[in-house]
Formats: sequence, C-alpha cells, structure tokens
Amino acid sequence: MKDGELFVSVDVETDGPIPGEYSMLSLGSAVFDPSWKIIEEFEVNLKTLPGAKEDKETMEWWKTEPKAWEYCRRNQVEPRLAMTSYLAHLKQISNTHQKDLVCIAYPVTFDFMFVYWYLIKFTGESPFSFSGLDIKTMAMLLMKSSYKEVSKKSMPRRWFVNAEEHSHTPLQDAKAQGRLFCNMLNEFCAKSNSGL
Repeated sequence: MKDGELFVSVDVETDGPIPGEYSMLSLGSAVFDPSWKIIEEFEVNLKTLPGAKEDKETMEWWKTEPKAWEYCRRNQVEPRLAMTSYLAHLKQISNTHQKDLVCIAYPVTFDFMFVYWYLIKFTGESPFSFSGLDIKTMAMLLMKSSYKEVSKKSMPRRWFVNAEEHSHTPLQDAKAQGRLFCNMLNEFCAKSNSGL
C-alpha cells in the first residue's frame, strides 16, 4: 500500500436514487491509516434539499427499517453546514498526516455520487478529486470472478473479521465496509509480497 494515502470509507443514506432531485439524509465517514486503524470518524444527519422530492420505492423500503430511519432523522443540520464541516474535517486529516485521501465505498458509484455532488454543490471542492475506489470491484479481482457473481454472501468469511453487520446507520456501516476493505487489501498485499 502507498504510504502517502489514507482510505476514507463513506456510507450514505438517502430518500432517492440520485442527488439533487432527491436528498442525502445521512453521511458516515471513517478514515483508516496504513496500519488499518480508524484514526478519525465523522457522522452527520442532513435536512432535505429545498424543493427536492422523495422516491416512492425508497420510502417504502424505509418503512421496513424504522430504527435506522429514526436514527438518520435525529439532529438534522443544513446541507451547507454539514458539507462545510465535512470538508474541514477531511482537510484537517490530510494536512495533519500529510497524506492523500482515497474515497472507498460499497458501492462507490452510489455513495460517492452523493458525497461528491454535495461537496461540489455546497463547498465548491472535493478532497477526493472526482474518483473513488469500489470495494466490490476489488473483490471481483481478488475472487477472480465476474462482477455479477460477487456479493457479500459469496465473499470469503475471513474478509469480515471485525466487520459489523450492515445496519443502515452510516458511521457503523462506513466502519464495517472499511474493515472489509482493509482485510481484502491486507490479504492482497500479503499474497503479492509487495505494496501497492
């Protein structure tokens, strides 16, 4: 692994499939250092975007997760304040550790889409640039399988050591998927006998 990088695992909860038209309700973020330890955490619940709507299918799903819904609707803050605080949090980490930040998620195409859109919309910048690393894609390569065949159920159980079950509470899920990623990356580095 490159010593100049920190991995930032992000997880979001939303009320629809795309940002702007729908809202990000909650953001959880856990930063992992090269020894796979969590060095920083961040979590915030956001107020919905003015004029945005709710996706019917998503809201029907939320009815099956009442505890998670209640959790992500606590202590809501304005999106601009939430993302300004998150950007400052990430910059402080990068500056303190003198390392680049790499966004990771499962799936990165969904979570990063919301995080990036909100960062650009409300702060005008992204410390991740415009890219992120997908954990499922990494699993596909390690398992030498097709992308469609890869799921958490098909992954080796050893990758889930210290990785909690998915709870739909963003910080816990961000930490769990970050540990999953670290277990996978550690195994890859051990097998290749070299860093990334």
